[in-house]
Amino acid sequence: MKQEATESSGFDVVDSALVMKVFYGFAVLAVLSVAISLGGRWFGHTIAMAGYTDEVAPREIVIGNDVISAPANMIRFDKARRDGIAGRLDLYLRWPEMDGYSEAARPAFNNLDGQKRIVFLSLEPRMMTRDMSGRLAPIYNALTVKPGVPGPEGMTLFGFTENSGYLNEVLAVASRSGEPAFVARCLNGEEAEESLAPCERDVFVGKDLSLTYRFPRELLGEWRALDRAVIAKTNAMLHVK
Repeated sequence: MKQEATESSGFDVVDSALVMKVFYGFAVLAVLSVAISLGGRWFGHTIAMAGYTDEVAPREIVIGNDVISAPANMIRFDKARRDGIAGRLDLYLRWPEMDGYSEAARPAFNNLDGQKRIVFLSLEPRMMTRDMSGRLAPIYNALTVKPGVPGPEGMTLFGFTENSGYLNEVLAVASRSGEPAFVARCLNGEEAEESLAPCERDVFVGKDLSLTYRFPRELLGEWRALDRAVIAKTNAMLHVK
């Protein structure tokens, strides 16, 4: 009887240990399941965002003597979405809303509708003494073929000479009353068709910054409104140190 009692007691201990192992096993699986579920949601959201963010909190970036306060969803690259000093800042905006990425703007940012509505902005220290409008008379006039051809909204399009270094590009020029001409360079032909933003223009902003903005060629017909909106939006994000 004593032996039976001893054996019975031993089985009780084994059963209890087994039950506890099973219990802890299920507990660990439950925790892992929750972690995987939460991680999956986060990772799935990250994949869906495809490098974008819909966060609108501003980031303060210092470039030289200029400070830019830009919403995170307008900053193009993830590594740049933090406060601090930088040598360059790349942004992107939806036209004509002039806003950053959001769920509502997702089709435009991913070009799902094929309308090419994203404008790309780059801010960096000035490397030249003149912006693009200022380079028209001393530089571009000597490198373009005259006469040009009429473009949209009073614009004239000039081809570049063979030795200009601007092959497969055209110069878009439009006179403005009381201010320097609007000047932009655009890719031409097949390259323009394949690019989301084949036209570019640079202007001086802030204290020591050059703003280069790239835009779809389809927006040349809206050059007045586009130029005003881009410069106004940039100035609104700028404040001098």
